[in-house]
Amino acid sequence: MAFDPEGARFRLGEARGHYESWFLRGNHPSRALAFWLRYTVFSPKNRPQDAYAELYAIVFDGERARHVATREKHPLTEAFFPTSGLGVRIGASRLDEGHATGSARGPGQDAPTITWELVIRGGDAPLLLLPEKYYDGGFPKAKSLVMRPGVSFSGYLLVDGERVDVTGWRGSLNHNWGVRHTDRYAWGQVIGFPGAHDTVLEVATARIALGPVLSPAMTPIVLRHRGHEYRLNDMRKLFGRAKVKGLDWSFKARGDGIELRGAMRMGPPDAVTLIYENPPGGAKICINTKIASCRLEIRTASGAEELFTPSGAAFELLVDALADTGVDGLPSPI
Repeated sequence: MAFDPEGARFRLGEARGHYESWFLRGNHPSRALAFWLRYTVFSPKNRPQDAYAELYAIVFDGERARHVATREKHPLTEAFFPTSGLGVRIGASRLDEGHATGSARGPGQDAPTITWELVIRGGDAPLLLLPEKYYDGGFPKAKSLVMRPGVSFSGYLLVDGERVDVTGWRGSLNHNWGVRHTDRYAWGQVIGFPGAHDTVLEVATARIALGPVLSPAMTPIVLRHRGHEYRLNDMRKLFGRAKVKGLDWSFKARGDGIELRGAMRMGPPDAVTLIYENPPGGAKICINTKIASCRLEIRTASGAEELFTPSGAAFELLVDALADTGVDGLPSPI
């Protein structure tokens, strides 16, 4: 059977524990404005009867330093996750190949509401951050891919009644899943740089627990640039490529006819923090922004280039506690 980047890996009643999400993100082409919508299923280990679905919605406004975040839990009886193709439903919210509609409120009694009505067009072939053979195996425990990079959006979001028109914004449809969250990670994505509209960068730095200690950092990178896909994701060559310090992340790699150096940065005012339950138990904290900066230096046989976006990068950090970053001023997690 051909590899399906969209279909659910979740199976009702399985006891091993599972999380899975389908999310879309979009950025204004020139302003520090972005959205992130996430359709999720979560099943705790050995308690499949306690599984549930959840909606997340965040609208980032870097111009006013005002970000609105919501999350809303639903019973599985109100959800549908097809095992083939894209047709996710949670309550009245939907995500398919051409549309995303829905609404999320909370948490809390006086929490905001975000409603969305989006049309999704275009996009390129799926981008796999890992070699394809790893998506069906037991390692790593967490998988992620880009179902459709480079999509364009039309439509709007309502943020507590304030309309945000997203026509002309660009972004991606994404899919991730696993039996446990990565113990520590940085994840980043850029869909188009100024002057390099079709360039797509997907990168992650991950560390996994080996007993009481964390493994060395592993950093797969895939870059689509000037009509070529550079796959710097050979598992034997992932070490020693990256450094995360506070909310700054730098990475580099060489191979496949290219040499890369990159850096992503967010400040505390750019971020929303979220609690992610972990299927084996406990929880992680996700420091999440979709308006980070990214600088990328590229060297190939054709010459050298430097690309920069001041606010067009997705950047997330997964930690055990906000104090792990050593950074003050981060918002409280929801």
